[in-house]
Amino acid sequence: MGIFEKYLSVWIALAIVAGIVIGNAAPGLVGAVAAAEFASVNLVVAVLIWAMVYPMMVGVDPGSLRDVVRQPRGLLITLAVNWLVKPFTMAALAVLFFEHVFAPWIAPEDAAQYTAGLILLGAAPCTAMVFVWSQLTRGDANYTLLQVSVNDLIMVVAFAPIVALLLGITDISVPWETLVLSVLLFIALPLLAGIVTRRRLGDDDAITAFQARVKPYSVIGLIATVVILFGLQGQVIVAQPFVIGLIAVPIVVQSYGIFALAYAAAFALKVPHRIAAPCALIGTSNFFELAVAVAISLFGLTSGAALATVVGVLVEVPVMLTLVAFANRTRRRFPA
Repeated sequence: MGIFEKYLSVWIALAIVAGIVIGNAAPGLVGAVAAAEFASVNLVVAVLIWAMVYPMMVGVDPGSLRDVVRQPRGLLITLAVNWLVKPFTMAALAVLFFEHVFAPWIAPEDAAQYTAGLILLGAAPCTAMVFVWSQLTRGDANYTLLQVSVNDLIMVVAFAPIVALLLGITDISVPWETLVLSVLLFIALPLLAGIVTRRRLGDDDAITAFQARVKPYSVIGLIATVVILFGLQGQVIVAQPFVIGLIAVPIVVQSYGIFALAYAAAFALKVPHRIAAPCALIGTSNFFELAVAVAISLFGLTSGAALATVVGVLVEVPVMLTLVAFANRTRRRFPA
């Protein structure tokens, strides 16, 4: 790993602090960024999201779907967790905590916004960081790529319907046009661009070298996005730090619960550790770049839904690092 990936949690922490400082010291600058919108999509954030998503999409190889017959169990676990369990448990936890457990401290309208943000997180599996988690657990790199590729392809058609269903259940109106536009802008088009780039580069060595060159831009895009989002929420965070802690609770519960479910299923099905660990981590991880983008498009840059997805960014890295450590300690309990 490069210095950016190795100390990512440090950079994110510094970005959060920088965003909060800027949000309180220069509200006019933050307001100017917020005003740069077209068709409900913030242009500055759109560029940064593309910087994060595009390098990962270059690694997506639709042709690799043929290899699923070799080791289907790990992929089936990931797909079942990502699309049959995770979105619905996240919605249930959000409703449980925000409408019941935390009801004395959170206004109903704010609870609805936070619930919407967590639903977006739960319905957006996998991120480019999955490859880092896989590497840290000595996972099978090719199989990890296969799982990410399949999930990205499914996400193109499944993300919008699942989010609309769950947001409808929680009585939140969904502007379908904006949601579909976000899926096209932040998944379908980067995926198409990645496939075109792969074809132009040709061989695997050229693709790997290209990804290595553009990967720093992905991390820089993430850090810059965190600065902007925490800048927009800076005054709220300073005024209501307790709310940030409340939002983090269901995210942490969901993360550890989903990992336990997927890891236990892999153990029961005797999946080799090089596949079991990444499949559980992929199921746990969120495509928070997409969740943040859609939250901004649907509810606005300064919304509670956007804040909830940003808290997901804050929580994910340290939580995933603890899960990586646990997976490495339990390696010998799985088939080689």
